[in-house]
Amino acid sequence: MRRLRAVARLFRCVVHGLHGLWIVLVRFPSLDEAERQARIRWWSQKMLRLIGIELCVEGTPAAGGSLLAANHISWLDIMVVHAVVPEARFVSKADVKSWPLVSRLVDAAGTLYLERERKRDALRVVHDMAAALRAGQTVAIFPEGTTSTGHGLLPFHANLLQAAIATATPVQPVALRFSDSSHAVSKAMEFVGATTLLQSLWLSACGDGVVARLVFLPPRASAGADRRALAAQLRADIGAALGIAQPPEA
Repeated sequence: MRRLRAVARLFRCVVHGLHGLWIVLVRFPSLDEAERQARIRWWSQKMLRLIGIELCVEGTPAAGGSLLAANHISWLDIMVVHAVVPEARFVSKADVKSWPLVSRLVDAAGTLYLERERKRDALRVVHDMAAALRAGQTVAIFPEGTTSTGHGLLPFHANLLQAAIATATPVQPVALRFSDSSHAVSKAMEFVGATTLLQSLWLSACGDGVVARLVFLPPRASAGADRRALAAQLRADIGAALGIAQPPEA
C-alpha cells in the first residue's frame, strides 16, 4: 500500500509540476510581481501537500531587504521556504540548471546561480546579491553549501554573507527540520552522498506523516560584522533552535 500511495503521490506531483510550468510560460508574462509571488506561494504549498508533507511554521519572516540563512537538508527546502516567503530569491548551485522541469520553475523564482567550480564566481554572486538587497528584495542562502542528514550542521561558509555586510542588511537565521511518524529526523527526506534526485523523490513520496518545521529566528545585525564570526553566530542560532549540540568550527 505504501508503494501504491507513493506512485499516486508522484503522479500528482508531476501533474502539478507541469501545471507550474504552464503558469510560468503562459501566465507569468502578464502578471505583476505580487501576483507572481502569490502563484509561487500557492504552487509550493500545494506541492508539499501532494507529496505528503505538512508544514509547521514558527516565528515571523523579516520584512523585505533581508538575507535568510537556512540549514540545508533536501531539494524540497526551497519549496518549504517559498510556501511562506515566496519573494525569496535563492542562491543555488548552477547544476540545478540541468534538472528537467525543475530548472525552468527555479528560474522563474529569480534564482541566482553560483558556479562552484569557478573560484571567482562567488564574488560575482555577492555583487548580484548586494544589488538585490539594496533594491529591498529578500535573498536566501544555504551557508552549509550542501545538504546534510539533518542530525547535525555542517560548517557554515561565510563568503556570501559579505553581501549583507556590505549593504548593512540584517541576516535572519532559519531552522529547518523534517520529522515523520517514526523519526524525529526523517530519513525519507535525506538527500546526501550518492543519492540522485529521482531516488530522493521516491524516498520523499514514500514518507509517512512527514512534517516540515520551519523556524524563523530573530535577525542578526550585519553592519560592520566579521563575516566568519557572523557565520558562526548564525550556525549557533540554528543549532540551538534544532536542539543540536555543535562542536566549535575550526
